[in-house]
Amino acid sequence: MRPKSLLLLAVIPALAACASSGPPQRSKSTGARPPVTRPVARPAMTPVRPAVRTPPPAARVQSLPGLEGVIGANAGELMRQFGNPRLDVIEGDARKLQYVGAACVLEIFLYPAERGREPQATYVEARRASDGQDVDRAACVAALRTR
Repeated sequence: MRPKSLLLLAVIPALAACASSGPPQRSKSTGARPPVTRPVARPAMTPVRPAVRTPPPAARVQSLPGLEGVIGANAGELMRQFGNPRLDVIEGDARKLQYVGAACVLEIFLYPAERGREPQATYVEARRASDGQDVDRAACVAALRTR
């Protein structure tokens, strides 16, 4: 066979695939025409709204007897009272100082009263080091101040 006739034989199936099949034919069993497919209208895309950042809620300040001088103090004042903390954790604009003594573990949480201001102690937790049970916060503060 000649190269031109081989090329022609290779092109014929490709052309046949492009040809229209004509109007839809009726089904022999039911006599109904196949459903006509129409392009689907897509809804217009809605623009994505930027995320709205809400400011954090105002810090709630704990007020219990015996915590005077701790609540409202900044980190420098607390370090003067209790020494260097065992843990000093900063997360965002919040800070946690942890002090440990024989009597208890004291955790002091500091939050800024206003955005951009230095964090101040607003909450205190106290527990036994041995089993983690809650203890009197004021007694723990007093025990750690005298060490």
